[in-house]
Amino acid sequence: MKTWLSRLYIQVFIAIILGALVGYFLPGVGITLQPLADGFIKLIKMLLAPVIFGTIVVGVAKMGNLKEVGRIGVRALLYFEVVSTLALVIGLVVVNVMQPGAGMNIDATHINGSAIAGYAKAAEAQPGFVGFLMDIIPTTMVDAFAKGAMLQIILISVLLGVALVQAGEHGKPVVVVIDSLLDALFRIVAMVMRLAPIGAGAGVAFTISKYGFGTVWSLAYLMLGVYITSIVFVVVVLGTVCIWTGFSLTKVLGYFKDEILITFGTCSTEAVMPRMMVKLERLGCEKSVVGLVLPTGYTFNADGTCIYLTMAAIFVAQATNTPLGIGDQLVVLGVLLLTSKGSAGVAGAGFVTLAATLSSIHTVPVAGLVLLLGVDRFMNEARAVTNLIGNAVATIAIAKWEGAFDATKAQDAYRKRAAVAAEEIIPEPESSHALPRPTVVTP
Repeated sequence: MKTWLSRLYIQVFIAIILGALVGYFLPGVGITLQPLADGFIKLIKMLLAPVIFGTIVVGVAKMGNLKEVGRIGVRALLYFEVVSTLALVIGLVVVNVMQPGAGMNIDATHINGSAIAGYAKAAEAQPGFVGFLMDIIPTTMVDAFAKGAMLQIILISVLLGVALVQAGEHGKPVVVVIDSLLDALFRIVAMVMRLAPIGAGAGVAFTISKYGFGTVWSLAYLMLGVYITSIVFVVVVLGTVCIWTGFSLTKVLGYFKDEILITFGTCSTEAVMPRMMVKLERLGCEKSVVGLVLPTGYTFNADGTCIYLTMAAIFVAQATNTPLGIGDQLVVLGVLLLTSKGSAGVAGAGFVTLAATLSSIHTVPVAGLVLLLGVDRFMNEARAVTNLIGNAVATIAIAKWEGAFDATKAQDAYRKRAAVAAEEIIPEPESSHALPRPTVVTP
């Protein structure tokens, strides 16, 4: 029996507390710990492209029926659009009720915008809708993997998976090789995840060292609104999806508590994507559904980011006394329906998306984003965790709708999760069904 200290979520939780203490009492030390957090995220990002590629290729090849691939993709995109729109609308309603920026009376013409110059420049580089669609097509296959462009990798993976299905018996050896490589990659993920407590603790220490608790208190009302709205969204909206599709939100949150804590500490959902893919398969979701839905959801289903975007945009308008009628707010909502789809799973992407949105509507002063700089990182934690939970629920829900969910495996996973140390995520291939060998079905 391993001690409770051997469990990853306990280690991460302790690291987050220690990181907060270091950031507060030893800010000079805390600010130097950023490379540890960045290094951990880079190690995970190094593995993302091949893991996503292998999972999708093997999943599509195993599925065999190309109509199923298209049906799952369409169903996933419709789900993402509905749920993310709900998140935007809920954020808009809450910020109008709470009015966290009312009474601040900030003169936007006197704000020094140099602090957000980098974000504004990045926002200008954001492609329009047509550009966004064109960016899905890579210049070359190698270029997609070199840049880690998720949607481009998904496109290549789906095309190769379809080609292997059409190849029939000739495609089987390729699938076996890719699946063997995938098994090795997940073992590397298991090694890297042992560093998760260091990455999470260092991330919290750096954040508190750089911004301090004083900044948090000055904009505490807005932060409170974002956190409460995120919690309500998870409990009410995602809870309703869980009830509708027949599984327990509480059990899902308990099952993914390691990933939730790591995401909270690093502010990055990408840091746990490989673990999420394996654990969702272990939970009973078919590999094909996990491979298609989860990576796509990281781009199209950022529920927490949607909540933050509407609340932050209207907050800036309230703080700078910029009048926004219902029509103006609906315009903001409409623009966010498009720009929110470009938010990635890394820290800071939401702020760039917000800058791009305000720059495009020319109503709310972009310089007002300076007000959010100090607390953006703290709110990033709420939106990253909400994004993570939203994509976990989406994958399970779509798997159940497709009849691609094994309830018996789910019960076994919940039962084992209570007894097995969290870091033992990658099982031995011959003693577990977490990473099944693929079978290619000829059309």
